[in-house]
Amino acid sequence: MRLVEAVAREFDMEAPATRRVLARVPLARADWQPHPKSMSLGRLAAWLAHAPGWAAEISGKDGFAIEAFTPFSAPSSTDALLDAFDAGCAAARGAMATLDDAAARGDWSFLAQGKPVRTLPRVAMLRLFLLSDAIHHRGQMSVYLRLLDVPVPSIYGPSADEGPV
Repeated sequence: MRLVEAVAREFDMEAPATRRVLARVPLARADWQPHPKSMSLGRLAAWLAHAPGWAAEISGKDGFAIEAFTPFSAPSSTDALLDAFDAGCAAARGAMATLDDAAARGDWSFLAQGKPVRTLPRVAMLRLFLLSDAIHHRGQMSVYLRLLDVPVPSIYGPSADEGPV
């Protein structure tokens, strides 16, 4: 099995739960924040929806300068949010399909002012973005949904609002 295959399989398992959470986001409340230090609902939703698209950036390049990052804007509709997520997932799957083990082992770096801030093997960076970071932000979003009294979907098992998928 190729190194990236384990990440791809886990990503395929996690993506439907993330999509279910995104489908519940009440975009009419996009500016809402649970705390002044927290991301707004819309910004968090946009990040979660667009994050899978980073797989193409990680797979095809050796790094990224943080100064080039443009924050994602809040989506205009649930359909737009889910379309962005679906497109990012397709891009992630396509990007991972192109990586052989040598490329997966190659280093990838976040850069700030031309200096590496974090360097990891490409496969580890893919796992960080596609899984760890997405799961973290999905958990944040599930708390936002609860605080807004929006039914929280099943993620790994039943939620207080619905049974398992």
